[in-house]
Amino acid sequence: MAENETRVERDALGEAEVPENALWGIHTARARQNFVVSGVRLTTQPALIAALGHVKVAAARANDDLGALAGELARPIIEAGREVAAGRHDAEFPLEIVQGGGGTSTNMNANEVIANRANQLLGGAPGDYAPVHPNDHVNRSQSTNDVYPTALHLATLTVADPMLAGLRHLEEVLERKANELGDLERLGRTCLQDALPLSAAAAQRAQAVALRRIRADLERSLAPFGSVPLGATVIGTGFGSPGGYIESAVSALAEESGHALCPADDLFDALAHLDGYVAVISDLNRVMLVMGKIAADLRYLSSGPVGEVQLPPLQAGSSAMPGKVNPVLPELVLQVSYEVTGAAVTIETAVAGGELELNVMEPVIARHVLESLRDVGAVSRLFADRCIAGLRYDEERTGLHLEGSYAPLVELATEQGYSAAAEAARGTSKRSTDT
Repeated sequence: MAENETRVERDALGEAEVPENALWGIHTARARQNFVVSGVRLTTQPALIAALGHVKVAAARANDDLGALAGELARPIIEAGREVAAGRHDAEFPLEIVQGGGGTSTNMNANEVIANRANQLLGGAPGDYAPVHPNDHVNRSQSTNDVYPTALHLATLTVADPMLAGLRHLEEVLERKANELGDLERLGRTCLQDALPLSAAAAQRAQAVALRRIRADLERSLAPFGSVPLGATVIGTGFGSPGGYIESAVSALAEESGHALCPADDLFDALAHLDGYVAVISDLNRVMLVMGKIAADLRYLSSGPVGEVQLPPLQAGSSAMPGKVNPVLPELVLQVSYEVTGAAVTIETAVAGGELELNVMEPVIARHVLESLRDVGAVSRLFADRCIAGLRYDEERTGLHLEGSYAPLVELATEQGYSAAAEAARGTSKRSTDT
C-alpha cells in the first residue's frame, strides 16, 4: 500500500479524504484545514489527550453499567480508550490546540480515534464505523461541552503535579544553599545603592519562604479542579444521559485517572464560568514574578561591577569574546516569567469571553494554562540544579563592599542624632544622601 493512499469518508456536509490507515476521520480532516495558525498541536500536551481517553472510558463504563450501551460495544471502546490514555495513539491527534467551536473538533478527534481503534479490535478497518460509531457509541451520553472541560480539569491536575514538585525542589535547594552560607554577610542595597549589612543566608532563605507561601496559594487554587462537570452534557441540564450517569461516570473517571474526583456542585456554573483558571494562572504568575526577581537579583550580584556572586559557568557567552560567560539560567527564568505574564492576560481575556451557558474560548485557555504549568515546573528544576545549587559567593569581594556600609553612620545617628551623623557623613567619601 502506498504511503499516500487515502480513503474517502462522507457525512452530511459532503466528503473528505483521509489517510488510509489513520485512526482519525472526516471531522478531524476538516479541522486540520480550518485551524492552521500556530502549529502548537494537541501532541504537545499528552496529558490532555490522555485525559480525553480517560473520559471516554469512564463514559463507556457508565453507559454499560446503566444499560445505555451494549457490553459488546462498550468493551472495545474501553480497551481503545485506555490505549489512548496510555499514550499509544498520540500521533493520531494532529489538530492544533486552539480552534473554534469550543473544542468540538478535539472531542471528535478522540471519538474517531477510539471508534476506529475499537473496530480494529473487533476485526474491522478504519473508516467503516461499524459496529462502533464515533457519535452513537463513543460519544454516548456526552457532548463536547462536558467532555472538554472535564478533560481539561484532569489535564490541569496531571500537569500541575510535576510543576508543584519542581517548585518544592527549588525551595529545598534554596534552603540548602542558605545553610551552606553560614554566617557570611553581604552588603544590602536599596534603590540599587549601598545600604546596610545583612546575612546572605537570611536573604537566600527569604526567597524559599516567598516561593513556599505562593505555592500554598497555588495548591488551593488547583484544589477545585477535582470537581468535574461530566454529565452536564450540552448546557448543564444533563439532557441526553440516563439517570445515575453522573455518579457512575465520575466514579469510573476517578478510578481510571487516579485523581480524587467528584461531580461539580452546580453543572450550569461549571460550564458557564471558568474563573478557576484565572485563579491558577494568577498564582502561577506570582510564582514567576518572585522567581524572576530572584533571577534578576542574581544577575545583579554576579554582574561585572558587583561580582559578589559567582554563578556556575554553563556555556560560552559570546561568539566574539573568548572566555565570556553569561548568566543564562537567570535570563531563562526571566523570559519564562514574561511568557506566564502573557498567558495570564490571554486566559483572563478568554474567561471573560464566555457567553450565556458556555465559554467556547476554552481551547486557548487549555493551551496557555497547560503550557505555563509545564514550563514553570521545568524551569524550577533547571534554576535549582544548574544555577542555585552551584552558586558561590566571592568572600573577598563581599568583604570589600561591606566597607561601604552605612551601619557606622546609623549607629552614630542613634547615639548622637541624625544631624550629627549627617555632618559626619559629609566628612567622608560617602554621599550625603540616603534612601
